[in-house]
Amino acid sequence: MEPLKLTSPAFREGCPIPKRHTGFGEDLSPALCLSGLCGEAVSLAVVLEDLDVPFCKPYCHWLIWNLPPVTEIPEGVPHGPSVLSLGNAVQGVGYGNHQYRGPYPPPFLRSAHRYVFRAYALDCTLDLPSAARRRTLVKAMSGHILQEASLSGIFRRP
Repeated sequence: MEPLKLTSPAFREGCPIPKRHTGFGEDLSPALCLSGLCGEAVSLAVVLEDLDVPFCKPYCHWLIWNLPPVTEIPEGVPHGPSVLSLGNAVQGVGYGNHQYRGPYPPPFLRSAHRYVFRAYALDCTLDLPSAARRRTLVKAMSGHILQEASLSGIFRRP
């Protein structure tokens, strides 16, 4: 099986995340592209985490699951617990309550933060309520992950 690869036209691996995809800009989710997606994938899940918040590692910014197995998740995923335009995907509760919330480091943290988008190809859809949080999603995915990939970016508070 070919490895899954996650990229974005908005930024390259390890590079700065553009302001438009942060809380200091339009706070739009970036387009995410998947290559090498296996044919057995039934659904996708995506998690965005800040690895550098000292009191809560990792700090979850976005959870979305039951995405169809597509090669591109478009920019600007709409807010709300369910996203009908993406095959009835479900957005959970992270820092963004049923929505993407991009990088927005607290004012007392001036260093650059590392953010990681993680994509999971699953062999099923998940029967989870939209009130689910990261821990619940990770537990539900256990034993169902066919492939996973990550894309890291950095952001420093302006």
